[in-house]
Amino acid sequence: MYFLGYDIGSSSVKASLVEAESLRPVVTVHYPEVEMDIISLEIGWAEQHPEIWWENLCQATHLLFKENNIDPKKVKGIGISYQMHGLVLVDEALNVLRPSIIWCDSRAVEIGNDALAKLTAQKCLPHLLNSPGNFTASKLKWVMDNEPEVYERIKYIMLPGDFINMKLTGEVNTTISGLSEGIFWDFQEQGIAQFLLDHYKISKDLIPSIVPTCSIQGRVHQQVAERIGVPAGTPVCYRAGDQPNNAMSLGVLKPNEVAATGGTSGVIYGVADKLVYDNESRINSFAHVNYTMDNPKVGVLLCINGAGIQYAWLKKQMAPNGIGYEDMERMMSEIPVGAAGLRILPFGNGAERVLCNRNTGAQINNLHFNRHSNAHVYRAAIEGIAFSFVYGFQVMKELGMQPAVIRAGNDNLFQSQVFSTTIANLLNCPIEIVKTTGSIGAAKACSVALGEVYEMDDAFRNNVVEKIYHPADDNEVYKQAYHAWGDDLNRLITT
Repeated sequence: MYFLGYDIGSSSVKASLVEAESLRPVVTVHYPEVEMDIISLEIGWAEQHPEIWWENLCQATHLLFKENNIDPKKVKGIGISYQMHGLVLVDEALNVLRPSIIWCDSRAVEIGNDALAKLTAQKCLPHLLNSPGNFTASKLKWVMDNEPEVYERIKYIMLPGDFINMKLTGEVNTTISGLSEGIFWDFQEQGIAQFLLDHYKISKDLIPSIVPTCSIQGRVHQQVAERIGVPAGTPVCYRAGDQPNNAMSLGVLKPNEVAATGGTSGVIYGVADKLVYDNESRINSFAHVNYTMDNPKVGVLLCINGAGIQYAWLKKQMAPNGIGYEDMERMMSEIPVGAAGLRILPFGNGAERVLCNRNTGAQINNLHFNRHSNAHVYRAAIEGIAFSFVYGFQVMKELGMQPAVIRAGNDNLFQSQVFSTTIANLLNCPIEIVKTTGSIGAAKACSVALGEVYEMDDAFRNNVVEKIYHPADDNEVYKQAYHAWGDDLNRLITT
């Protein structure tokens, strides 16, 4: 028997099978082969059609079973990980009303800033652990103000994972973790953030019922069973946003444990055992996957929008045909730390929370035509992303994060030795590369909901560490390169 895990990203859908008894990962696939399109009708906008996520999930499921000759009827539970902060709107018939406004869309920045000014930081931060900012609640207010004919037809608002669960089971519900990432949860009142809904004039009736993160959240209905092969009645057992889920997948569940991800966006995610927040909302705090009202585990998240998306853009636009990421890594490895003075700021994918929601665009600085080659550009790009991680981590340290180790998955930017070594040296902290993915973690979490393991930690004790990047004894050259990059960033955000 198997657990099936999905990870609904903005680039692709991953699907994994985990052996139910041993919790051993069996196989992972992704679909489509090319990245899903992001619709950007205006600067700073980013949308995707939720039905495309669903179609790609179905295709990934068929691929998973067909290519590996596995009987889908042996699936006994389904877990879902999904891109955070997206807004999905459905009508009375549960039809999607408009494309989803996804995580990197920045149209609601001013709406959130205005709400913070009027409600005050003294009210918002202790209750929401964040500014209303550019999160899901503020995106919903944008729809109310700019698309009233759509807003009037809304029956339920959903996060992307809620939508996928609805498609699988026909059930409409959400989680505390999901509500907190949308800034709909009041941590002091331990309920829906009514004061924010009142400010935005949003009806509480639009929010679905709440189920625990690890629980039976619905069962696959007959039409879906016929479509993807999984037996009707199979329970959906788990649902969480991609970053809390990635942290869980890496075994990051306790205070001062830290996970990192270098996908389309870049994330450092630490766990605290108390309600913590940044006074400037440069980093964000949400209910972690093991949050309960009696034991409030909080995930503290630093997000860099312009991470993997910058490197993918660079490969597509600037690398010669036939050059892959491994070739780029080999070429940049021959370039010294600091890329001979070439510096790239990667902030070109919407408003950056770590920069107080500024939408600065990316920059290439100190380029010399007679000195710098493609390899220098590759190195400066990957260093710029690493430097942005380090910049944000200094803010996390202000909240008390003092990790002894950082854990990262093996399927993102941390595959790059240049990238991982740069961060390890600047943070003076080893980085463990763990053989797992978000879809594997979502599958393993089913064991918790079905009572097959006693504690959530137990589901991840068999994680395999593939590699460890240790900081060097002498990392001065990294510090010099980082400080020069930091000077560029300070000029950008103070002008």
